[in-house]
Amino acid sequence: MSDIIQLLPDSVANQIAAGEVIQRPASVIKELVENAVDAEATEINVVVVDAGRTSIQVIDNGKGMSETDARLSFERHATSKIRKADDLFALTTMGFRGEALASIAAVAQVELKTRLRGEDIGTQLSIAGSRFVGQEPCSCAEGSNFLVENLFYNVPARRKFLKSNATELNNILAAFERIVLVNPDIAFTLHSNGTELFNLRATGLRQRIVDVFGKRLNQDLLPVEVDTTLCKIHGFVGKPESARKKGAHQYFFVNGRYMKHAYFAKAVQTAFDRLVPAGEQVPFFIYFDVEPQNIDVNIHPVKTEIKFENEQAIWQILLAAVKEAVGLYHEVPSIEFDTEGRPDIPLFVEGSQANAPRVEVNPQYNPFKTTSDHTRPRPTNNWEELYDGLQKEEKPVGELFESQDDGSLMEEKSPIHYQYKGRYIITAVKSGLMVVDQHRAHVRILYEQYKEQLRQQKTVSQKVLFPETVELSPSLAVVLEQILPELEAMGFELTSLGRGSYAINGAPAGLEGISLPQLVADMVATAAEADVKVADQINDALSFSMAHHAAIPYGQVLNNEEMEALINALFSCPNNGYTPDGKKVTGILEQTEIEKLLH
Repeated sequence: MSDIIQLLPDSVANQIAAGEVIQRPASVIKELVENAVDAEATEINVVVVDAGRTSIQVIDNGKGMSETDARLSFERHATSKIRKADDLFALTTMGFRGEALASIAAVAQVELKTRLRGEDIGTQLSIAGSRFVGQEPCSCAEGSNFLVENLFYNVPARRKFLKSNATELNNILAAFERIVLVNPDIAFTLHSNGTELFNLRATGLRQRIVDVFGKRLNQDLLPVEVDTTLCKIHGFVGKPESARKKGAHQYFFVNGRYMKHAYFAKAVQTAFDRLVPAGEQVPFFIYFDVEPQNIDVNIHPVKTEIKFENEQAIWQILLAAVKEAVGLYHEVPSIEFDTEGRPDIPLFVEGSQANAPRVEVNPQYNPFKTTSDHTRPRPTNNWEELYDGLQKEEKPVGELFESQDDGSLMEEKSPIHYQYKGRYIITAVKSGLMVVDQHRAHVRILYEQYKEQLRQQKTVSQKVLFPETVELSPSLAVVLEQILPELEAMGFELTSLGRGSYAINGAPAGLEGISLPQLVADMVATAAEADVKVADQINDALSFSMAHHAAIPYGQVLNNEEMEALINALFSCPNNGYTPDGKKVTGILEQTEIEKLLH
């Protein structure tokens, strides 16, 4: 029997590795920009065309590469970051496997221009599908210039399953934001199809966060700082009032590397217990400095999952640090009692002159002197006039219950409903008592109405007297442009002001009292999380988001007519038992259960 096991060619092995490392255009940018950071660059420029499908260019002013290093860098497992296995436990660089450039070259056409610092001539190298095309000396700036064209041109299945340009650009922006947030001392620019999306100068950490996500976030940031033998933690958390249900900016970094860590995110959320409503999230930007030997980043090719040696202890440190930050800046609300009618007592300032209170008296006032203006009317003696018109023709008692021909006396009255704690509506049904969650019921009603309006394009837009402004990060601005036709169909009128800012000139009728900027931001965040492309799915997501904001809030008192109208509208909906996100709207307390309670 002949042998059947053989070694795969390098080109095939590189394509297999590319499936793990290079998943989409954002992966290419992540790997190339991180290499530029490792090369000690102080300025990095990224240019993409068609969300990376056509070309991706990363230019840096780092150390550059020699002619030999430029050729060797595209070989698999060729790296300057580590030398032996023990180096994996003392990593100080972003990359270390030596697979990124080989994986990129296996699925794209790559051109590299690079020049070492202090050298006069650089090197130009071309590779396509892991095949070496050519190498020659060239004149170029110090650093490296990578041009990646026609990504996945030789893997049509992978290219076919790329998402839309808007979605891929959103992924690029998310990867770019993670890198710039951890490297505030490096200047970055990002251009897409000739449009500048980011132009970030080298600055401090807080200013970098503000430059990326907008000035409004600056007033909501509280500094976090703690230094222990296990780790050093610094960064910022949001104030309780900055919490939101969707779109909260939450970032963890360890030793300059972005990571996802649900366990640590739970620690931050625990610190805000009873300070923010349930289900809402607070933004945070937390940076960990840990000894490299105490963490393991070599778990997954994308390197976002990191294992800590003392995970539980660091969790406690993080929880205490966030609690201290919130308490130190007096962000915990204080409770004061018996303040009604209390006089306003000014603060005492040492050295200031205190003036004694003065009492002004009118010496001309005489309480016994009466004038015609203050003469009180004398009471009348004709008391019978007060009872004029009150006498009616008496009827026998029996006539009160006689039926009339038109039947107007025996009109059917609407059932009586009871509202419990401003949250639930209790009404009698044949099988017992039905309990209705008033907020969820109104969400279901409004959701069906908004969906029908979008389907028939009959939404009424109402102009706002004073236009409001909503500021979005570049990644969310891309999503807004994608769903703008659906928002306009719902009745919103938005005008771009540039740099991710939009003026809200009109909104659907019936949204009085709702913060329109917050509503638009939440709707965009919902669409971004859903990652939808089909118009019907976008309509569903937007209808639910707007219904959730416009529905009757908990605590609002309703009269019997309003409760009756709400219940009737609810049971006219096709699916009245659950909200669009699957939460129960009604519940029945059976008659037998009531009898058991009173047995």
